[in-house]
Amino acid sequence: MSYQREYSVKKTLTKDVTHKKLSGVCAGIAKYYDLPRIAIRIGAIGALLIFPLATGVAYVVAAILLPTKH
Repeated sequence: MSYQREYSVKKTLTKDVTHKKLSGVCAGIAKYYDLPRIAIRIGAIGALLIFPLATGVAYVVAAILLPTKH
């Protein structure tokens, strides 16, 4: 028995500029995974404290490469 799912809307990862604090990366990730924005932001700050260089580079790259959704 198999179920086939059809989605009417294709989900894509984008920056969320309506709920942004810096560039909208964390808000976009939260929207994509359907999580609270504050949880993603706290996780990003925690990662920035533990791995500052890797997190900083990843955030800047994501801010540059992710498309913007208005």
